[in-house]
This record gives sequence, C-alpha cells and structure tokens, in this order.
Amino acid sequence: MPHDARHGRARDLFTVWFGANVMILTVVTGTLGPAIFHLGFAASLLAIACGNLAGGIFMALHAAQGPTLGVPQMVQSRGQFGLWGAAAIMILVVIMYGGFAASNLALGGTACARIAPFLGHGGGIAAMVGFSAVPAVFGYRLIHAANRFATVTGAIGFVALAIATMPLWLSPTLWTTGHWSVAGFVGALSISAVWQLAYAPFVSDYARYLPTGSQGSRHAFTATYGGSVAGSMLAMILGALIGASGIRDATDYLLHAGGLGHAGLALLMPGLMTANAMCLYCGALCAIGVAQTFRPKARFGAGSRISLTLVIAAATTLAGAAMSRDFLDSYTSMLAILMTMMVPWTAINLADYYLVRHGHYDVDAFFAPDGGRYGLIDWRACCAYVAGVLIQVPLIANPLYTGPLAFALGGIDLSWVAGLVGTGVLFLVLARSRIST
Repeated sequence: MPHDARHGRARDLFTVWFGANVMILTVVTGTLGPAIFHLGFAASLLAIACGNLAGGIFMALHAAQGPTLGVPQMVQSRGQFGLWGAAAIMILVVIMYGGFAASNLALGGTACARIAPFLGHGGGIAAMVGFSAVPAVFGYRLIHAANRFATVTGAIGFVALAIATMPLWLSPTLWTTGHWSVAGFVGALSISAVWQLAYAPFVSDYARYLPTGSQGSRHAFTATYGGSVAGSMLAMILGALIGASGIRDATDYLLHAGGLGHAGLALLMPGLMTANAMCLYCGALCAIGVAQTFRPKARFGAGSRISLTLVIAAATTLAGAAMSRDFLDSYTSMLAILMTMMVPWTAINLADYYLVRHGHYDVDAFFAPDGGRYGLIDWRACCAYVAGVLIQVPLIANPLYTGPLAFALGGIDLSWVAGLVGTGVLFLVLARSRIST
C-alpha cells in the first residue's frame, strides 16, 4: 500500500476485531473448557484469560507489521519461505479460512433456523451465506462498516445475554461443579490461545492501511490486541458460564432463555456474519496469491476476487452442513489441526521479522516472478516449518489424537508451546547462514 494512499485509523482496527469476536461461535468456544475438558467455572475463566492474553500478543505482533510493509500478511511470508514456499502456506491458510467459515455457517445456520423456524436448517445456512457474502464481495470498506455495526450490536447483545443468564450466575453450585486438572486447564488455555493465533495470517491485511512508522505499528498492535482480546474474552466467559452449568448446547439454551435470550442471540449474529465475510474475503485474496505465484503475467481483478469468494462460499456451505451433525467434536478437531499447522508459521514469521531482519524487507521482491532476492523456495524456513509440525505431534493431546509424550505427561497438551519455541529456535539457527537484507 503506497504511503500516500494510507487512510486507516487505529480505532477502526479495534472495531474490526471486537465486532468479529463478539459472536456465537466465540461463546461456543468458551463452553469447551467445561464441556470437553471438564473444568469448573473458575478454572475455565483462568484458562480463557491466560490463553487469550498470551495468544493475543503473538497475533498482534503480526498486525504491527502491516503499517511498515503495507502488504497482506501472506504476501509478506514470501520473504521467509520464498515465492513457492509461501504459496504452499497460503493453501493451508485458505483451508483454515474455509474451516472457520464452515463452523460459522454450521452454528449460524442452526441459530437462524431456531430464531426463524420457517427458514429450516438449510434456509438458515443459506441466509448466513447470503449476508456474509455481501461484505466479502464489496470488500474492505464495507467489511469495516459492518464490523462497526457488529461492535455496537455485539456489546448490546452481550449485556442482554448476561441478564438472560442471570439464573446461572446466581446458581449456588456454579463455583463448585466441575474439577481442576492440569491437563484440562492446559487444553482449555490452548484453545483460547489458538483462537487468537488463528487471526495471525490476516491481521496485517487491515493494519497495512495505517500510516507507516513506529507510531503506526504501535497503534496497530494496541488496537488489534485490545479489540480481539476484549471481544473474545467477553464472549468466552459467557460460554464458560453456560458450559459450567452442565449445558452442552449453548445456542439452544439461549433460545429458551426468554425474550432477552432471543434478542441477545440475534444481536450477536452480525458479528458472526462479519467474521464469516472476513474469512471469505481473505480466503479469496490468498487464493489469488497462489494463482499469481504460478501465473505471474495474468491479471486478477475484482471479477476474479468475487468469483473466488463465491466458490469458497459454496464449498464452506457444504462443509458447514456436514459439521452441523456433530458440531462440538468437529469444531474441536478442526481447532486441533489448525493449531498444529499454524503455530510453526507464526514462529518463523515473527522470528524473521523481529529478530533476523528487524522489519527490513525488499517489498518489490515479493512480487517478482522469480521471487527476487527471496527466491522460489527458502529451504531453511520450509525445513523449520516441517520440523515444527513434527515437534508437536508427540505432545498433542485432544479428543482427536493423543501423542505418546502427552500420554506420558498425563494428557497435558504442550504441543503449541513446543511448536512456537522449537520452530523459532531452529529457524534462528538456520537463518544465520542467510544473507542479510
């Protein structure tokens, strides 16, 4: 983004990430501590706070790169992985966007069908796709406007739901049900952390419109961190309350919590739609990045982006319908896979940007057909990435799979910590032989 075309404001970043997080999917994520990891309410609250506060730091450090470089995050990854290497990561990110969009559609479709029974489940998903596709098709400015609207409706909706769930808050058994376990606490903390890390591949896509310089980067970090962590924690705390009360289906409970429950749930829907729109929009941009890698002379304009947006929307609609059958297990499994794939990328990107190159990149080389000074494949980064995935496998502990080391540790999931630290250290060792830019 040229410096004379920068027009963004830091406060817009706050509403983008607050509005996109105050939604029903975040509420359901908060229920996983009690529902999947069998934690009590107090332990779930602590896990939510620690996970979001820690994961948000890494996520916001990506956002701070936007004002300096002025390019989408995954384009900047060409500086670490090379042109073809970054394309492989982009494909994984498109799949990640699709997974979150499918989750939103599965949950949102169910909620829409229950709020408006005449729609039916299929009609609810179709309504979600339609409302999500409009901001995604029109792009950046409408997404910002939609998120400002979702910030207001989400805040009001949260208050309505907090009142609607008052009987749960006043329950004498709220603080005594469930139990504490290190494995469960770490598992719930990891879910909250990966929720924040999942935004890392595209937070700088919105921060790149801010003015350049250290002040722009600092504002991008603060606004993104504050909006995302505040929105996530509010919604997850509500979910933890519902889950700790022995309720597995948060949507169903809220719909039966009277008029305020209906109203509050409806007011959270714009946040879900805007989050879905962001997944579709950024997924299409990443898909274009992959296409440009192998067809550098082709022109990909608004028509290409819109077509890809609609294709991704159609694919996620089918996936969302499939996930609806057993949502919690499908969603938990998706988060586990997502964590394993994205943690090594985060470690490499942050280590390269902050510790190796100190923010100095040849931006023009990102768009060179041969990768410019960064080449087609940087084997150092690619090897570190593969090693980072493999490091995690023995330490994974979730309903989908438990590795041997995690089993020996009593089911404690330290995979993402090992992935961050191990990948980062390995990459720094390998990067010593790289020619400085």
